Amino acid sequence: MLTQEPTKEMLEEWKAVWVRYKDKLKPNRRSGEELLGYLQKKYVLTEIHEKRAADAVIANVTMNEPYGEKLPMGAVCQPKTFFLENVGEGKIFYRSEDKAAHIWGEEVTSIFVGIDMVTGFFMVEGSELLWDEICAFCGLDEKDLQNYAIVGEYIACLKRFHLLQDVVLE
Repeated sequence: MLTQEPTKEMLEEWKAVWVRYKDKLKPNRRSGEELLGYLQKKYVLTEIHEKRAADAVIANVTMNEPYGEKLPMGAVCQPKTFFLENVGEGKIFYRSEDKAAHIWGEEVTSIFVGIDMVTGFFMVEGSELLWDEICAFCGLDEKDLQNYAIVGEYIACLKRFHLLQDVVLE
C-alpha cells in the first residue's frame, strides 16, 4: 500500500520490476463479486449503509483515471462498504505490527473496506496489511499490466504473502 509520495528511487525500482515481470504476467483481475466473496469467507464484515462511505468509494473510482477507465460506458458505481471486525482471522489487522496506525497517529480501532462491485476497485483505511492482501488476491487487468507503478506494487504484495510463484513461473 502506497502511503507516501513516490520517490525517484521507488519509481526506478517499479520500472525495473515491470521490465523483469511484464512478459511473465497475464491478466488475472478478479471482479468485485469475487473480492467480496473472498473477504466474506475469511473475515467478519459489518456492512455500512452510510452515504458518505459509499461516496468515498464512488469518488475514488470516478476521480482517478486508472479506476474510472474500468467503469463501462453508461455504468454507475455500485459501492459496498464494511468494517472488518476485530474477531477471528481479522484480529491480525488490529495488531500493532500492522503499520497503518502510524498513518492515523493512533491505535487502529476500526478498519474500513470499500468495494465497487462494477469495477472491482477496493479501498482500505486502517490496515496496510489488508490492502496488500487484497491487492495480491485481486490481480491485474490488461491495462494495469502496462502501468509500471501498479505492477511494482502488485509484485511487492505477492512477495509479501509468498504468492509470487503462484502467479509467475520464472
